[in-house]
Amino acid sequence: MSKSLNIALLGNPNTGKTSLFNSLTGLSQKVGNYPGVTVEKKEGICKLDRTTKGYFIDLPGTYSINSSSIDESIVVELLLNKNNKDYPDLALVIADVENLKRNLLLFTQIKDLGIPTILVINMADQMKRKGISLDIPILEQTLETKIALVSTRENTGLEELKKLILNYRIISNKPLVQINSIDKKYFENLENAFPGQLLYKLWLIITQDANFGAIQRTLISDISKFQTKSKSEIKRLQQKETIKRYQFINSVLKKGLQIDKASATDFRSKLDRVLIHKFWGYLIFFSILMIIFQSIFSWSEVPMDFIDNCFNYLSSVASNNLPSGVFTDLLSQGIIPGLGGIVIFIPQIAFLFLFLSILEETGYMSRVVFLMDRGLRRFGLSGKSIIPLISGTACAIPAIMSTRNIESWKERLITILVTPFTTCSARLPVYAILIALVIPDGYFLGFSYKGLMLMFLYLIGFLMALGIAWILTTTLSIRSKSYFVIELPNYKIPLIKNVALTVWGKTKSFVEGAGKIILAISILLWILASYGPGKNFNQAENIIQKKYPELAEKEIELKTNSFKLENSYVGVLGRSIEPIITPLGYDWKIGIAIITSFAAREVFVGTLATIYSVQNDDNDTIKNKMASEIRKDGKLLFNLASGTSLMIFYAFAMQCMSTLAVVKKETNSWKWPLGQLFFMTILAYFISFLTYQILS
Repeated sequence: MSKSLNIALLGNPNTGKTSLFNSLTGLSQKVGNYPGVTVEKKEGICKLDRTTKGYFIDLPGTYSINSSSIDESIVVELLLNKNNKDYPDLALVIADVENLKRNLLLFTQIKDLGIPTILVINMADQMKRKGISLDIPILEQTLETKIALVSTRENTGLEELKKLILNYRIISNKPLVQINSIDKKYFENLENAFPGQLLYKLWLIITQDANFGAIQRTLISDISKFQTKSKSEIKRLQQKETIKRYQFINSVLKKGLQIDKASATDFRSKLDRVLIHKFWGYLIFFSILMIIFQSIFSWSEVPMDFIDNCFNYLSSVASNNLPSGVFTDLLSQGIIPGLGGIVIFIPQIAFLFLFLSILEETGYMSRVVFLMDRGLRRFGLSGKSIIPLISGTACAIPAIMSTRNIESWKERLITILVTPFTTCSARLPVYAILIALVIPDGYFLGFSYKGLMLMFLYLIGFLMALGIAWILTTTLSIRSKSYFVIELPNYKIPLIKNVALTVWGKTKSFVEGAGKIILAISILLWILASYGPGKNFNQAENIIQKKYPELAEKEIELKTNSFKLENSYVGVLGRSIEPIITPLGYDWKIGIAIITSFAAREVFVGTLATIYSVQNDDNDTIKNKMASEIRKDGKLLFNLASGTSLMIFYAFAMQCMSTLAVVKKETNSWKWPLGQLFFMTILAYFISFLTYQILS
């Protein structure tokens, strides 16, 4: 009979917790959210032996369980609630071999909760180079646990760790620090008031500001039995607890840890002096971004052309080989072109995630956070705000969720409000197709015009975010304290497995999420474009034949399709908004694409692919169809002026209903997301108008 164990992975940020999770679970992972909150929840399965499976949960990184953020409160709530389905049978606390002292604070807290706890010391392969030696038997004896030395980079120690997990029941549950020693009378009263309850657990429930479930609060619901202390007194006791724990940790490490600095190589500090330099640091970061954007265009060109031709071929096959009828038209003109409009951009999106993952894996991203703190303070943000702003290049939704580690509500709110200005991966398909259409080939200082244009779009989004943040800082009358704490991890060579899993998972999530929306919208658009009201639509062929009797049969067919589209339901809707968008250089077809892309920005390309396929079923590629689109005045629709105006519009507009939903969730009010929608739309319209008028 098979058995299963719930195993919680805990650790400070940048200790390799997620790397260990990836090494143990591989592709057997799923991502969800914790009940009632939007914080990401990662779970995975690992077969420990022939009869036992481990269900691993990768908890948010935390320095201690004295929670100061929502992410940390989630950790505490899980560890205190035995009725939670994810409550761990045992905990793995991952520690960095170079930062044992700080990492062991969390370890002692977890162990004092009575949960069997294994200490996993990661990056063991670095010990010799860093001049570090550990007396494992002494450490195991004093910490009353089992210790696993692992290296996720070299994939060592994992089998030994699995054996320790299988034998977790032998690990002592005895507390390492006697919590009552910091105030004997207070804790004696607490213990007497609630007999049979774990003392440290009671203490945590008292001290936490997190919103624990009712089952937890019932433990201390009868306040008549116990008189707690004031907040200031509680804080004082917490400080005493922390000092007590570090005294214990110091005594442990004095016996079990030796560092020979003479034999260590200090490459890190030399590199840091350059990468976080107040001048060279910014220059290097800017150069890295330039290389990334150049590569996104250069490397993805061949696979994108291949995918585009494949979907063109599929449309042709469906149109020529399936029986004529509504279903064939829907498939060849609606579904296949619509899906092709998003799949074509998988290479660019995958490359973007690849570069971001490499920067994170190397430890460089933390340096960027530290570097940016100096400048962001001037705009009312903290260094921690750069994490949402940079992760917003992938998707604004998890980026906004990540603001939860910003302790100051004012800084957090401002970060939430300005993050959508950061160019996300959903905008990338729009930018990519428009840049390819309107930006000429050529190079400046070794960088292509197309890559420079993409860099410019990312840059203006970021600069606008800073500008709006400064305005909000000076106008919002919200008082809140702020502080900035960040750890600079060691530099590491990226693990191919971690990078691959990240790229695969995020690209898959993007395609699956966007694909569902695009499929639904493609079907709806095809229906609206294939049917219409009145005689103009129903008698389109007769009207065109009478108007153009001299034209050949093929030309009559093309003009008929175009005329029917203009008089279809989607054409009526598009032409009704055309007067509003004409000053921006757009026609009614672009207007329809803008409206539908509110569901998701990337739908823009799929919408135009569907509309042009209905208008003209010559099975040409979407890029060629857009390139040949002509205005009523005979000029190309997509030229430098209109294309740039459209890119500017998407750079500043709030074209994502999912982002609005998550802003409402995080702020607990419709005031802020609706304000975002109104302001960003007006701003985008105004700047796009100026852009078109100047360039045309």
